Amino acid sequence: MLLQDVLYKVAVRSIKGNSSVAIKNIQIDSRKISSSSLFVAVKGEKTDGHSYINNAIANGAIAVVCETLPSLLQDDIVYVLVENSADAAGWIAHNFYRKPSEQLKLIGVTGTNGKTTIATLLYKLFTRLGYTVGLISTVENKIAATTIAATHTTPDAVSLNALLRQMADNQCSYVFMETSSHAIHQGRVAGLNYAGGIFSNITHDHLDYHKTFDEYIRVKKAFFDSLPASAFALSNADDKRGQVMLQNTAAKKYYYSLRTVADFKGKILDSSLNGLQMNVNDVDVHFRLIGEFNAYNLLAVFGTAICLGEEKQEVLTILSELTGAEGRFDYVISPIENIIAVVDYAHTDDALLNVLATIKKMKKGYEQIITVVGCGGDRDKTKRPKMAEVACAHSDKVIFTSDNPRSEDPAQIINDMEQGLVPSYKKKYISIVDRKEAIKAAISLAKRDDIILIAGKGHEKYQEINGVKNHFDDKEQVNIFFELLEK
Repeated sequence: MLLQDVLYKVAVRSIKGNSSVAIKNIQIDSRKISSSSLFVAVKGEKTDGHSYINNAIANGAIAVVCETLPSLLQDDIVYVLVENSADAAGWIAHNFYRKPSEQLKLIGVTGTNGKTTIATLLYKLFTRLGYTVGLISTVENKIAATTIAATHTTPDAVSLNALLRQMADNQCSYVFMETSSHAIHQGRVAGLNYAGGIFSNITHDHLDYHKTFDEYIRVKKAFFDSLPASAFALSNADDKRGQVMLQNTAAKKYYYSLRTVADFKGKILDSSLNGLQMNVNDVDVHFRLIGEFNAYNLLAVFGTAICLGEEKQEVLTILSELTGAEGRFDYVISPIENIIAVVDYAHTDDALLNVLATIKKMKKGYEQIITVVGCGGDRDKTKRPKMAEVACAHSDKVIFTSDNPRSEDPAQIINDMEQGLVPSYKKKYISIVDRKEAIKAAISLAKRDDIILIAGKGHEKYQEINGVKNHFDDKEQVNIFFELLEK
């Protein structure tokens, strides 16, 4: 494809060289450059692609897109100066991969909590409805029945458009995609043509990146502001920012709710380990998913399906049979002692509160709630004391442990968590840095019928320590210790 063609709709300031040169591939990583490549120098969180322009040229790049020109320009290289390299990368990838998002219906799911479950349920629902469907999520990416490992909630612009191209080539009618605030802010979704957007909720998270809650809200809202008039926008009316998110969108607005008048109205009739009994738009339905937070997720999925023209009764019938995403209120019961261990991805204070509130409703009155929880390293530190406070306020016993400490000292992370505790909570918890030993201790402390929550990692099959991802699976550890308990 010619360079001038991949630059369609890019905010170009100037071009030095011949824009009719043929481009064989595009990359934002100089290490992946090959002969006749276009290198887009993007300023990232930790590294600046502009520092790798010479490496990219040495590896075969014949054109460079950048925000600042290098001090020395090579005569045989085309330099494209742009306003914003990250946004340019999105549009360039969209053009290079022949605009795949325009050849299918792409639905974006954004919000602090619930994105994975909503996207996964939509993938399962529309597959059961007979469509060929794509999924882009934190847990996994799928093209129909083929699974592709996920490395980010939302991939970079080049990887994302390459994946969408595969989905379009495989005749996917719909793609349901988690759309993170990082991806919106970094221009990874620039150029994409969305048929709809879903807002789940917003709570304090990612302030290590966005710095302020207002900025986090603004970025989420920007996604809906960018939706075309041909799209739909579906929002949680019970969230404080549910209406704010849609106030400037050109898309057709819809709302779902458990507590107020809405297009898609739900009421919980009963909630237990057996699932949710709900009334949804005047139809009584039993769902296999558990808890009020999943009631909201189910309403979001139901509303999306109706917005996309599906029949109400068929949608509800299929939804009643579906299970959720891996690592989201994923529970195991020990066969003899009847101890319930819940593995959940909850990694914000709000998500942790939702899960613990659901567990409390499952209690018959005498069972202990034992929570194992940590906080990720190199991430928003402001939520650490809040998560500790929530865990102690709503559990009988708490074990603070490591999550993914990354480059930080796990003992210091736990110390940060402890700063959120009032004196009366200090008798409730112990600290065990080793996550495996923490899970083992929780199971040892548990008595018959007790409920253990292991929060923070959910579906993850690794623990990241000092840049190394070591195999670790919370659910796997639970099963190992349950087996030992029963012997």
